[in-house]
Amino acid sequence: MCDLDVYQLRLVVNRGEYRNWRSLKRDDNLRGFALGSQNTKGQTVMLGRIVKWTAPVAVAILIAVSCTSPDVTAVPAPAADTLRVGTYNVHYIILGKQTGAWSVGDWEERKGPMDQAFKALDPDLMAFQEMESFAGHQGPDINLTLDWLLAQNPDFAAASVGDPKITPWTQPILYRKSRLTLVDQGWFFFSDTPDVIYSRTFNGSFPAFASLATFIDKPSGEKVTVVNVHFEYKSRSNRLKSAALVVERIAPLIAAGEKVILLGDINARTGARTQNILAGAGLDFLPIEGSTYHFNRGLNLFGAIDHIALSDGMRAVGAPYVLRQKFDGVWPSDHYPVIADIAFD
Repeated sequence: MCDLDVYQLRLVVNRGEYRNWRSLKRDDNLRGFALGSQNTKGQTVMLGRIVKWTAPVAVAILIAVSCTSPDVTAVPAPAADTLRVGTYNVHYIILGKQTGAWSVGDWEERKGPMDQAFKALDPDLMAFQEMESFAGHQGPDINLTLDWLLAQNPDFAAASVGDPKITPWTQPILYRKSRLTLVDQGWFFFSDTPDVIYSRTFNGSFPAFASLATFIDKPSGEKVTVVNVHFEYKSRSNRLKSAALVVERIAPLIAAGEKVILLGDINARTGARTQNILAGAGLDFLPIEGSTYHFNRGLNLFGAIDHIALSDGMRAVGAPYVLRQKFDGVWPSDHYPVIADIAFD
């Protein structure tokens, strides 16, 4: 069962803690309010109206339908001759907060489970979002999560990192050093001035960006560029413009026959216009069943918003895997990590 009773879920909805609730009511994410599965549009709209007009009854329905966690299954072993890639939104840490949700104290509880999850997934490459130790105006010179995972996993290095004054480092891409060679890295912000670091989004909200890294896969000799994105959750127009900017940046690579993997939290479900814009660049999105965002409670209300997409020249071997599991009784983050095994054609 999820970590939420009826009263708490009512508070989640009333406080706006349901982070996609407003956007769900007015854009393509409404089709994704699917209780952790691929429900039909009719069921989705019905539930939206129920929650809007009859919240107490809806709360009971939601608890009954969406709070039963699926049976935990062992992470599948990597398929032979494949590259295991993944995406994981790990939620930021508030350095000025000592206790409570997302505080330094909370991080001390989460960090062990997060490392256990990372090890269980056994990736060759993992793109992270929200890997930030937020210090307000004090400056982004501490990254507790990055330091911790690198210290616990010495076989890995981080790409898309550097001096935070000139390189944003809150969306690192961790890679297995024995498998991949880093040859280039970069970034651009989802704004009207994308090459200006920390520039605000198109409507002036908090900065959001893409981190990039190009690797050589040692066994195959293939070159692949990884694009790690995190689109804003509040503004649909920001998501659409962000997707269009990603397409503008990766289209020349794909047109030249280069291999591109897109990973990240696009805050939009399968079939949403945001995803369709990205797919129009020549990216094939892998089918991810069920929720990837769970409110840090194991509450699976709508389909995946964390995605993996591939350009031509690559294919998934087997289905993507979503790790919906606590470690030592603690959820490592409010998102589930997603992995897939990729083969080069």
